[in-house]
Amino acid sequence: MIKLDLNHAFLKENVKDYQEEVCRIDESLVQGTCKGNDFIGWLTWPQDYDREEYARIKACAKRIQDMADVLIVCGIGGSYLGPRAGIEMVNGLYPTKQIEVIYMGNTFSSTYIAQVMDYIKDKSVVVNVISKSGTTTETAIAFRILKQFMEKKYGAEASSRIIATTDKARGTLKTLADKEGYETFVIPDNIGGRFSVITPVGLLPMAAAGLDIDAFMKGLSDGSGEYGDADLDKNPAYRYAVARRILQHQGYDVELFVEYEPQMQMVAEWWKQLFGESEGKDELGILPDSACFSTDLHSLGQFVQDGKKVLFETNLYVDQPAIDVLFPNDDKNEDGMNYLAGKSIDWANKMAAKGTLMAHEETGGVPNIILTMPGMSAYDFGNMCMFFFKAIALTTLMNGSNPFNQPGVEVYKKNMFKLLGKE
Repeated sequence: MIKLDLNHAFLKENVKDYQEEVCRIDESLVQGTCKGNDFIGWLTWPQDYDREEYARIKACAKRIQDMADVLIVCGIGGSYLGPRAGIEMVNGLYPTKQIEVIYMGNTFSSTYIAQVMDYIKDKSVVVNVISKSGTTTETAIAFRILKQFMEKKYGAEASSRIIATTDKARGTLKTLADKEGYETFVIPDNIGGRFSVITPVGLLPMAAAGLDIDAFMKGLSDGSGEYGDADLDKNPAYRYAVARRILQHQGYDVELFVEYEPQMQMVAEWWKQLFGESEGKDELGILPDSACFSTDLHSLGQFVQDGKKVLFETNLYVDQPAIDVLFPNDDKNEDGMNYLAGKSIDWANKMAAKGTLMAHEETGGVPNIILTMPGMSAYDFGNMCMFFFKAIALTTLMNGSNPFNQPGVEVYKKNMFKLLGKE
């Protein structure tokens, strides 16, 4: 379970005063009567997922590992942020034994696309294209280029090297996949994109990258129980959600999500989509931002410490790093660093976090929420997903908004299509 510490958050209200409202909202989630109730399939997914499809995911992942040097994940938003967050958090940024995973379909950058295509031209490649409709512009542009590349490189074999994760019955991508004979996996109708990492959207890339998806699903399932009680004394995800709402009442409209592990920067990007797209509507919500400390203390630290008091920090600490290193002794000690000799680098990281908390809280007057997770395993990632799912559902419903739609996103698409000349 993720631990929550609100002792540094400067809350001017008692979290428990919201218990009645929390019970009412939790009941609406459980009973399926809340706003956006067509998209709450994630609540029961640990019990309801398709076992036959899950077995196919494992078999397909093994096939990808056996045949490819590179897996291209072609998707945008939750279709790539979720799996990338999990893969990088668990494997680190420089894994040596796993298949290389490259992400396309998430940008219009011609330079990026051209450089990826040049990089993979002499490698063994498998493509996993992920799109509910198949018409998301960034993804569709990249996939057309990839499809032609694969057909030229592999001929008739290309269809066995392209996997489509899409709608179960309809849409441009589903039609194409059926016509070409691609293996397909289903994006459930009742789980939105930013929650979809727990579905084949995330499961296939994560499994292909070597993650233990059984452990991931166990963490998700355990999280359903650990964060499933409406009692605020027992549910840290709900206490976190209420604390966020209290801090916004106190005038803090920005939440800075802070992690101390570079391999968790994509977790922060995934969190920003989950929270920003769920909560940022009806002219309400908290702006989600992120930083990786101690790195960003040398860029953002001055503002956090002494700048305008518009933000609070949510710190995600990790008890056990994936790998630890001892600082070596140097007999000459010319750098004056022998005071750290024999000590753990992770211990130094934790002391940096402790010192930063003291500075920002005691001198800077910045509210700090502390979340602590046990480690960075696949199990931990699954458990963390359910923690944040439950938290953002509650905090958005407390605003009276629908956590599961994104009407504002459609505005830029309409303008873009007009400018691109799409009918």
